[in-house]
Amino acid sequence: MKRWAAAIAMVAACLSAIAQTPDARRSGFDDMSPQTQAMQRDDMQNPAMLTVQDGAALWERAPSASAKACSGCHGAAATSMRGVAARYPAFDKSLKRPIDLSQRINLCRERHQQGTPFAAESPELLALESYVALQSRGMPIAPPADPKLQAPRDRGEALYLQRIGQLDLSCAQCHDERAGGRLGGSLIPQGHANGYPLYRLEWQALGSLQRRLRNCMTGVRAEPLAYGSPEIVELELYLAWRDRGMTLEAPAVRP
Repeated sequence: MKRWAAAIAMVAACLSAIAQTPDARRSGFDDMSPQTQAMQRDDMQNPAMLTVQDGAALWERAPSASAKACSGCHGAAATSMRGVAARYPAFDKSLKRPIDLSQRINLCRERHQQGTPFAAESPELLALESYVALQSRGMPIAPPADPKLQAPRDRGEALYLQRIGQLDLSCAQCHDERAGGRLGGSLIPQGHANGYPLYRLEWQALGSLQRRLRNCMTGVRAEPLAYGSPEIVELELYLAWRDRGMTLEAPAVRP
């Protein structure tokens, strides 16, 4: 009995130590200047909120006289979309593959509104995605525990670890191994995707995670993956898993 008691005490101590281990992950927000942090905190200063307002208008606007607006099916976004962005990418049964939030919006538009899909990175698609994402701001990222996502997520992780381009670098080499260091005078972040869509000061515009991933690929002189391709969505899927439990900040601001 004494041995059992000692063993139980040891397991309890280990679990307690694990529970108290601080999360070493850092949001890009943590590495920004106080001025840029203030811009994100204050919706009156956050330039992404102008796009969110456009999304709120699109939410209430039917694409045609014979179709319903998003609100016609879903009602108030503040309640019906609460937590939705935190669960994407997710598996689509009809396509038999994972899709991200922007693709879900376009599929809804095609299937239920009989509308033409918005172009990738278009102002309309970014506006609706930002508006939907806003409803989950402050919530933990919670990728679905769907076994059908395991194989695509594994492929996304392999892409994250794969060296690419003329510079022969992987995502992991920058954002895991060299995070906190400097590249051309700029801080190398951990590369968490918990703020997208976001307003990037470098772009002077709001953009999607896929735009940022393609920028990184171009930066290492690799051929960027196409918008909406299964491969780039699988990479997004892995990043969501990597970020699980972190706070969703969308629409964030970044340098």
